Amino acid sequence: MLYFLIAFALVICFTIFQRKKRRALTQTVLNDAQKQLLTQHINYYNKLSDTDKLYFEDKIEQFLEAVRIEGVGLEVTDTDRIMIASSAVIPIFSFKDWTYRNVTNVLLYPDTFDKDFQFEGDSGEGRNIMGMVGSGYMNGQMILSRNALVKGFSKNSGKENTGIHEFVHLLDNADGATDGIPGGFLQHEYVEPWVRMMHQEIRRIEAGHSDISGYATTNEAEFFAIVSEYFFEKPDQFHTRHPELYDILSKVFAQNPAQNN
Repeated sequence: MLYFLIAFALVICFTIFQRKKRRALTQTVLNDAQKQLLTQHINYYNKLSDTDKLYFEDKIEQFLEAVRIEGVGLEVTDTDRIMIASSAVIPIFSFKDWTYRNVTNVLLYPDTFDKDFQFEGDSGEGRNIMGMVGSGYMNGQMILSRNALVKGFSKNSGKENTGIHEFVHLLDNADGATDGIPGGFLQHEYVEPWVRMMHQEIRRIEAGHSDISGYATTNEAEFFAIVSEYFFEKPDQFHTRHPELYDILSKVFAQNPAQNN
């Protein structure tokens, strides 16, 4: 018991030291009110150990320091910032020194928008996009709908989380291609089984034999993002219904969220 207490104390001291070291480089430090927002809105955070909560907070601070969040037609709140940063941190939580190098700005819209990035007007036709990662002249930009973002972190979110979905696209793109194969995070021996599983499940979805969203059949990149939402939002259910997919995603993200429930 004594050895356990000593080891635990050393872990805490090391974590605090690392946070102080990081703060020497980072100006953004979460205040008590912002930490309370984490507790209030981020279920993933609440399931972490005390030590991991400190680490999660540190990664939130790093993200907010590196990425500019701007409101379009709204004023960005601390709740918005916490939800966006958490969307980014959750998929990369186990990647100790990894940061997003393919996003510099997040634009937050009040609601869904169309392919021309419009969210206003008399007709709502075509305004069904909840989030997207920019390309071309929008490279380095992400657009998110606040309504979709908030819904993703609500208690009744189901299997969907738009914020996580879009940051998983960035993770997918880390090897230079948004193709549903996270080459930088999946060992080569698992790539072929993963591709085979994707196509098998897509056929099941198209046949109406899967509980995974039909949007996952759009292409491999959307499949990866959709099942990643499911993996983090409903890990127990995903593990039960899709054990092989769950096993591969556990390797991709180096996480086992069902174990934390």
